[in-house]
Amino acid sequence: MSDASIICPHDAIQLEPSAYAKTAGYNWPALDRRLAATTNSGRNPLAARGKSPDVLEKLTQDAANALSDVFPGPLVLPEDELACNPKYPPQSFRSWNHEDLRKNRKPNKKRKTLYVAAAPEIEAATGFMREWVHPRVGRGKGKGKGKGGKIPSNQELEPPDVDDIIKYTGAFYHGMLVKRFPQRLRFVPWTEPKKSATRSESESGDTKFVGLAVGNNCTRVRVRPSPDGMFGGQLNLSDLLDVAIEMVPEDAYSIVLLVDHDMYEDEEDDFCCGRAYGADRVAVVSTARYHPALDGHAEIDLAHMWPASHCKAYVDDICAAEGVLRGLVTGKAVKTSSGPIWAALQAARSVERPLTLETRRLLWFSRLARTVVHELGHCLGLDHCVYYACVMQGTSRMAEDVRQPPYLCLVCLSKISHAVAYELQARGEAGKEEYVKERYRALVAICEEWREIGLFAGYIAWLRARLERLES
Repeated sequence: MSDASIICPHDAIQLEPSAYAKTAGYNWPALDRRLAATTNSGRNPLAARGKSPDVLEKLTQDAANALSDVFPGPLVLPEDELACNPKYPPQSFRSWNHEDLRKNRKPNKKRKTLYVAAAPEIEAATGFMREWVHPRVGRGKGKGKGKGGKIPSNQELEPPDVDDIIKYTGAFYHGMLVKRFPQRLRFVPWTEPKKSATRSESESGDTKFVGLAVGNNCTRVRVRPSPDGMFGGQLNLSDLLDVAIEMVPEDAYSIVLLVDHDMYEDEEDDFCCGRAYGADRVAVVSTARYHPALDGHAEIDLAHMWPASHCKAYVDDICAAEGVLRGLVTGKAVKTSSGPIWAALQAARSVERPLTLETRRLLWFSRLARTVVHELGHCLGLDHCVYYACVMQGTSRMAEDVRQPPYLCLVCLSKISHAVAYELQARGEAGKEEYVKERYRALVAICEEWREIGLFAGYIAWLRARLERLES
């Protein structure tokens, strides 16, 4: 791994999957299949009657080269999601557009709002839950050191502001309304009727509950201690999703519920950061594990978060640690001074490391914002992406999460532009291209507010470089 005491020059960029990808069994979709994945026909858009195979191959290679420094391949490093599930089925535009679940769940004028529900308030009677939102590492002792830089002591950071999440989501899903859910959510006591408790529950006392109240309704939510000890308690994700399903307003396309507590999905889980039920158009996202105080515990390399995650030296070091030798073919890399990924890398390098209270707060927000739009992508029918490095990639752990980009790849963007510009706004096929540029401009404008943090500084640079190419 990279030595934190040495400043990595990031002088070459990894544009293709790592050498470890082959070892894991991941095969990057071929050039023509990546291009075909953006079309409703399922065919290479450069193919035309009368073109010879040689001409088509050259056109396809030229197109792939033009896109390589905009949309690199997924890194696929050890223990990454695609390394664990290398044969995960790809979802092309065509397969997304013909999903059965989409037939009656397309955005329309009556159902075009994305709601964001603020984290539930903690009432006095459930005051013990307040302690559960604070990580149990580094408090007041200056601990919590991630790779690539020291993280200060666990000062009391305020959780990310829901209004910032709404602003970012509104730009990311430009053309859809994004609103704050109007009702207040509250954690309240829950008393389980004795006759409904099982013998094992009543005897062991291990199973506990809290109530989550929304208006006059209250739902039981299971809680348990955090298995890794990082938090005092965790909430059951399935129960929270049940609450979200009952909350969906009539004009909503979907709703995402934020919670400040750690979550778990089943008894085998250590934790879960978020999940969406696409069929029900609901998602739940926890802020807990994105807290910068946990970076050391999660083995996050602060010097190689996106876009520096595409540093070739960093990728090669990780592969070498797994016995994949540098002498093997390790994918395409470039030493360049241009292109969107390079521009993102240089912009992110110019930003101070997240060591102050304010920059740590923004770091926390940047991680949460990326996950919120990811989960809402599932509500819009998008599956995990296997074509490129993309915000819709699946992740298996926090160290992988911070390596993922904030942008939609070419395939996933084709789906969102179709859903918004074509289906919701009825702008036709030609309107989708203009929508993409409008969306990029909206993201540049809103991200300027948070450019003190590397992810947003890099994203702004990537967006501007991408816009410059689209408009040239």
